[in-house]
Amino acid sequence: MKAILIAVSMLLGVVATVAFYHLRSLHSPKGPVVHVENGFEFTAHGPYKTVAPLFGAFLERGWAGDDWDPEFLYPSPARDTLGEVFTIPHGHLRSTWVNTALDLESGHVQYVYVLPDVQAVLIDIHLEQKDSSTTGVEVVYQRTALDPNLNGHISKLGEKDRGMGKEWETAIDTYLRTSAAQ
Repeated sequence: MKAILIAVSMLLGVVATVAFYHLRSLHSPKGPVVHVENGFEFTAHGPYKTVAPLFGAFLERGWAGDDWDPEFLYPSPARDTLGEVFTIPHGHLRSTWVNTALDLESGHVQYVYVLPDVQAVLIDIHLEQKDSSTTGVEVVYQRTALDPNLNGHISKLGEKDRGMGKEWETAIDTYLRTSAAQ
């Protein structure tokens, strides 16, 4: 079963990469576009088996704030699964997201999303049990502008990505405390 999940995950990664380059070629920007990679690490103060599922898009609703309300296209009814596809509003635009890895056993979660004519983003998350009550989290964002006129904007988003660790840690820890009290 694990071999099948790995094969499906790899296939989804290939499909997402092909889709990314296809969408990028449709726009044909005039000039080079920026690609930035930034990440952060933090410790979630909860056991691995409780924390890891919170990185699926559906369960992320519990801690990610009001702006995180994915509209699931697949699966229906909505639930976290490898290959889930959903959209998120961004003002008058909508980004389309694809989960390309959801292997909670090994601690790997990955998403690719495209905001048309703006950016393509890969988010790679790695989780590890530090001890019985804490989980280490590493998040890496790769952002590529889809229009050279947005290079500065994408670079600023990349810089902001580096500082998101404390925000995510606080949000998850607050969720874990409040959900345990209920």
